[in-house]
Amino acid sequence: MAIAAARRLADGTVCFVGIGLPSLAANLARATHAPRCVLIYESGPIGAKPTTPPLSIGDGELAETADLTVSVPEMFAYWLQGGRIDIGFLSAAQIDRKGNLNSTVIGEYDHPTVRLPGAGGAPEIATSCRDVFVMLRQSPRTFVERLDFLTSIGLRVRVVVTDLGILETNTNGELELTRVHPGVSVEQARAATGWDLRIADEIDETTPPTAAELAALRALESKDGQVRASSAD
Repeated sequence: MAIAAARRLADGTVCFVGIGLPSLAANLARATHAPRCVLIYESGPIGAKPTTPPLSIGDGELAETADLTVSVPEMFAYWLQGGRIDIGFLSAAQIDRKGNLNSTVIGEYDHPTVRLPGAGGAPEIATSCRDVFVMLRQSPRTFVERLDFLTSIGLRVRVVVTDLGILETNTNGELELTRVHPGVSVEQARAATGWDLRIADEIDETTPPTAAELAALRALESKDGQVRASSAD
């Protein structure tokens, strides 16, 4: 997932990056084919260059390696809402066929089965970045016909990278499957989706990770020669 997302970041792209797989993907792109990617984190670092995936947006290395660090109000009001960010990465507990996201509750809002972390900056990212990439593991629990709660609208969602393949928004504003990862079938992707998944006229297979990409990924995950465990490896 990290490699598939990293490949879609062009050199010079300004990215609003989240923690976890999005951060790994963005830093992998910067370490390979897109060294001039500008990474922005919600806590205020602009042009951060972490040597290992940060543990949180408060990781000190983000500010220490950034070109500059601004306040959170400036980050949102000037940089994000001012239209200065190309791609925003998001994840969620649920996504629907239009790319709308839920990160608030599972079940009824007043009496939820699970109360999730909430919106944070996701609604602003979803509406103010030029394009939105979503990284999410694909299952009927996450890819649902109807969201339990609408946290962030999907109008700017362009790409959804999953553990099964890649979905892209078609001309009707609906997500459709355009690629499957090696060893994954279209039927598996359909079975892992809670709606009648549209399939592109031509389905491609994701190119397997290259040795160079894997080496760069493992180098990012290592610190003092010790490899950190990661779900993306």
